[in-house]
This record gives sequence, C-alpha cells and structure tokens, in this order.
Amino acid sequence: MNKENSSIDFDQAKTFFLLGMEHYQKGSYEEAERLLSKSLEILPNRLSTLTNLFAVLLKLDRLEFAEEIIGKAIDYHPTNESLYFNRGLLFVKNKNWSMALINYDRAIEIKRDYAEAYSNRGNVLLEMGHLAAAVENYDQAIKLKPEHAEAYYNRGNALRELRQLDSALASYEKAIELKHDYAEAYSNRGNVLTALKGLDAALGSFDKAMQFKNDYAEAYYNRGNVLHELGQLDAALENYNKAVELKPDYTEAYNNKGNILKELKRLDAALISYGKALELNPDYEYLFGMQLHTKMLICDWENFEASVDELIIKIEKGKKTSPSFPLLSLTDSSSVQRKAAETWINDQYPLNPSLRPTFNFLSQHKIKVGYFSADLREHPVSYLTAEFFELHDKNRFELIAFYSGPADSSKMQKRISSCFEKFIDIRAMVDKDVAQMSRDMGIDIAIDLTGLTHGGRVGIFSHRAAPVQINYLGYAGTMGAEYYDYIIADKITIPTDRKIDYVEKIIYLPNCFLPYDRSQTISSRIYSKKECGLPDNGFIFCCFNASYKITPLVFDSWMRILKSTEKSVLWLSSQNDLAVSNLRKAAERRGINPNRLVYASRTDLVEDHLARHRLADLFIDTAPYNAHTTALDALWAGLPVLTCMGESFAARVAASALNSIELPELITTTPAQYEALAIELANHPTKLSVIKEKLRRNRLNTALFDSLLFTRNFEQACVQVYERYHAKLAVDNISIEN
Repeated sequence: MNKENSSIDFDQAKTFFLLGMEHYQKGSYEEAERLLSKSLEILPNRLSTLTNLFAVLLKLDRLEFAEEIIGKAIDYHPTNESLYFNRGLLFVKNKNWSMALINYDRAIEIKRDYAEAYSNRGNVLLEMGHLAAAVENYDQAIKLKPEHAEAYYNRGNALRELRQLDSALASYEKAIELKHDYAEAYSNRGNVLTALKGLDAALGSFDKAMQFKNDYAEAYYNRGNVLHELGQLDAALENYNKAVELKPDYTEAYNNKGNILKELKRLDAALISYGKALELNPDYEYLFGMQLHTKMLICDWENFEASVDELIIKIEKGKKTSPSFPLLSLTDSSSVQRKAAETWINDQYPLNPSLRPTFNFLSQHKIKVGYFSADLREHPVSYLTAEFFELHDKNRFELIAFYSGPADSSKMQKRISSCFEKFIDIRAMVDKDVAQMSRDMGIDIAIDLTGLTHGGRVGIFSHRAAPVQINYLGYAGTMGAEYYDYIIADKITIPTDRKIDYVEKIIYLPNCFLPYDRSQTISSRIYSKKECGLPDNGFIFCCFNASYKITPLVFDSWMRILKSTEKSVLWLSSQNDLAVSNLRKAAERRGINPNRLVYASRTDLVEDHLARHRLADLFIDTAPYNAHTTALDALWAGLPVLTCMGESFAARVAASALNSIELPELITTTPAQYEALAIELANHPTKLSVIKEKLRRNRLNTALFDSLLFTRNFEQACVQVYERYHAKLAVDNISIEN
C-alpha cells in the first residue's frame, strides 16, 4: 500500500473513530459500536479503537463480542497491562471470578505498582467470600496509592463482612476524607454506625449520602432501617416508600416496608408489600415463611396446606425460607423446627469467637445469674416470672437483668426491676460489648428469656456472655445453636424420644417448666354475659390464644364441635378486624352461623380479663402451637383447658400444665379425641362440674401454681450446671427431682 492510500485509510478510520466516540459520549451505544467497528475494519490493530469498542460492548452487554475484541487487543499488544485489567472487568461482569483473578494477576505481573489492579483483585476476592485476602489486596493498593479512596471504601466493606466494625468505620472515614462527596462511603459508614448502635450518627451519615446523591435509594432504605430500630415506624415507612419510588425493583425495601406495616398492624398492606418483594425475587431469604405467618395473623388460609408443604420441603433442603418463630404454629415436627432454627442461626448469628475464650471469675460466694430479655415490662413473660424473681434466694444468687426492650415506665417493670441487684438497659449497646460486660461482671449463668422471638439479642450469646448459657421460656423450641448449653423443659414438653431434635442439652424440671405469679389477683368485678356479647343460655367455649395459632385444621374441629353442641358459642380474642372477618366467613362456609363466634375486646387490666373467664365453660386449645400463658391464666381463673398434645415443644405446653395440676383427663392426642371430649363435656354438664371442682381443689394444692417449689427446683438446676462447669464436666442432660 502506498503512502497516499495509507494516509486516506488512516483519515477514514480516524473519522469513523471520532464519530463513534461522539455517539459514545451521547450514550448512543449501538451507533457508536457500528462506527467504531468500521474504524476497526480499516485499522484492525489500533489500540484506542479496540479499547473503546470494548467499552461500548460492555455497555451493551454484548459480552461474547467484547471478549473477542479484548482478546484481539491482547494479541496485538500482549504487554499492555491495562488490557488485562479490562479483561478482568469483563470476567467480573460474567461472574467468572477465577478468570478475573488470572487477568488481574497478569496485569500486576506486567506492572508491579498497579494499585487499581490490586484493588479490583480485592473486589473479586470479596465477592468470592475470601474476606481476609480481599483486605490484604486493598492494603497493597493503598500502600501503592495512598489517595485511593475506592480501595479504602471497599476495604471497609470487607472489614464490615468480617464484623471488624471499628476498623471498617475507620476505612469509610478515610475514603470520605479523600473524596468528600463519596455518597456510597457515607451510606455504608451509616450502616456500620447502625451496627455499633450509634443511631443518631448513622442518620447523619445517611443524610450526607443523600446530600451528595439525592436519588440514592439505598441511603433511604438504610435510613429506614435506623428509624425502625429507633421505633419511629411512620418515619421508617416514609423512607422505605421513597426507596421503592426511586428503585421500583428494590426487593429489600419492599420486604422491610412489609415488616413495618406488620408492626403497625396494617396487615393487609404488609401482605401486599411482601407479595411485591416475592414477585421480584421468589427466593428472597426468609420471606416465604414471614408472609405465611402474616397471613395466619389475619386467618387467611388460602392454599394453606400446599404452602406449609412447600415451606417444609424448602427448610429440609436447608434453604433460607423462614425465620424460626413462624414454624411453631405451622408444623408440629420438632425436627423441621430444629432445621429451620439451625439455618437461621448459622446465617444470622454464627458463633463469634472474637472475645477471649476463658473467663476470669470474681471472688464471690453467690452464683451470679444474668437474665437477658426484651420482655421485662408489661408483657406475658413478666406476668409469668414476676413472683419467681421475687422468690429467688438472694443469699445464694445474685440476679442481674440485661434489658433490651422498649422504653417502659410501667408498674410491672418497676416491680420486676426491684428484684434485681442491677437492671441494665442494653438497648444502645452492641452485642459484643454486652457480652464483654457480662464477662467482666462475672456472670456465671446467662439465661436468654427472649430467644428467637421479637426483640431477642441472640448475638450476645454468640459471643459467649457466660460460661453457662441457657435457653428458657421466651422461645418454645431449640435455638439451633451449640453456644446455648441447655434448654429448660420438663418430661412432657420434651419427651426422651425427641431429645435428638434439640441442639441444647435438656434441664428437666420435675413439674411444668413454666412459672406463674400466684399473687396475680382476679378482679372482683362481675361481668354480665350481655356486656361481653355472650348469650344468656348455651354452652360457652373459649380460646384467647393469638390469631396466628388458629390453623384451618383447628378451626374445622371447632366448627364440628359447635355443630354437635346446640346453642353453643365460641368466645375468641379480638386481635384484628381482618381476622374477625375472615373467621366469620370461614364459619359460614362450614355451615355455622357466624354470630356463634363472639369476640372479647381488650381490657385495660389483666385482673379484669381473668375475671371474665368466669363466664366461659371450657377453654379449647389450639394446635400445634398451644396456649402457654393463656392456659395458665385460664386454669388460675378456674376454667378447665382442653388440649390436643402434639410432638413439638410448643404443642405440649398445655399438656404439661394440666399434668402439673393433676388434670390429665383433659389431655387428648388426636383431633378426633379432642372433638369428642369437647362435645361430651358440653353435653354432659355433670361431668364438667366434676372436673371444675377438681380444678378448684387442685389449684393451690398441686405443683403448677406452687411458686416457691418451682423457684427452688429452678435454683437447684442452676447450682447443678454451675457445679458441673467448675468440675470441668461436659454439658449433659440433667433431671431435677422435687
């Protein structure tokens, strides 16, 4: 080719190149591709054309063609480190992590001080979960280029995943120092501050992120999370709404919006939000079970059996399908409940060995017991435990409360707090610091009274807050974590052939594992049937359990019972309007007049609620999640409880209570037995009268409400596990005798 033709070719190639770049800058990528390809046809080895065409193809997601172009560029220019760097970007886009690493390694081999390649190599390792190696690469990038803000930012991300929160915070702050408008660094700094319980500072960090990037959906989402933790539910909802407005496919925001709406009791709206999240991502972690639980709250049983079957199959495969708590009312399988708990714990709260493995014990003559709870306030847990705490032998035990629940100034919290040597508010403390404080105080036994229920702080126990850690009362099942040494139960709630379904070793109390406050008064107020909406004549069945415990199978039993007992009614707890409406419709579909379902409104005083029990004839229990506190309330008020005992812990609690009050004749084991006995007692008032008289005699003369006996047995259990630990004996099952 002569010089004149060569010059013409170069000019043509340059013209196409420049036009292509002009379209590239405008975002007209398809036209840019066409023009750059024409330029490349004329000058096939021109580096700038190859690299810019590669960039255009990445924008167009034409990854196979992009790989071909970058391969040609490397063939023509095999010692150009930036080409290997760019091919690394391509493989990152393909999620081909191993090939991405090979190309970044080649770039570094050519250019030893290639800071950006080290930084991107760190990003790949971060994606692969090799967190420590990722940090090493970020450190090398920073060493080569101290002003590399992105390396500091990504280093913060890796350290955050490693739960090295203070170091992560320092990395984000350095990134911000180098790049003052770094919105992403402000947002992730806010996330770390949230984890460190610096909630006000976190809000300020998110505000900064939005100042520099006003359409930053993630910052609104993260801000919503903080406001949720602060209890500002309406403000949190506003932020989640803004997040999904800016990013309509934001699955996480729809999920958390659903959580807020659920707490606000806007359950129908919560289901819509959960439904949108599942539409965007059918496998979104734990949402399937949460949606099903929310439907149970309003007694929406559409596709119930198929949904539960699907849930169980997914759980058995180890999928992150549901938090643990919803399982208690959805399946009676204690093995499935264990699998769900283990999946949740291993994902959310794995053992954290960051604190020293040994304990330094203070010189003490008392056993120090730490009770950790979000429920030491106006809550069913406190109504069960108040007298138990008061009766603890303060000469042998020093009690410390670690409270994580909402602000509360109720009479109940004042009563409870007076039982403890110290009542410590840990809401603003991170889990690790609480665990360290517990260790520093010399707590011998840490007892988790909340577990996997709302407000639980399992993370504290994952750091090992005490040499002996116990799961008790709040969560009726295994925690699924080996760092809980024991679960407190009895021979009814965990039969010996089901021990395999509990990760913890079992402390068997001799009677019912539940305490009760026998100082709880029953109001002298006399309620009339009329004011409670009850008929003057006819048998009154009642069940004051939460609506989510009512399954369609239980409801079928109830309707058959009503059909077989003329003029009877079923008195239920009025928890939400949707549940009331759905249950009335369900009754009608089963041929029962919906007016035979009567709903009790909430009373201001527990003693008045207990007094209302006098109007009922028989409490009929739910399954698989039994009455727990509600069963003891009924028995304390003199109302017999009929239960159907199942396999799981939650399905055997009412039976445990009945056994301890010596009324085993009210325990059935099949729905058919349950229905038959309910019908028999309703149609034969003399037989029911005999049972009521027996309950009256046994109420204060059996183990169930013997608070002092319960407390001494519980203390004996504490002494035994304390002594086993100091004798260096392995954790093992323990049985306490009366």
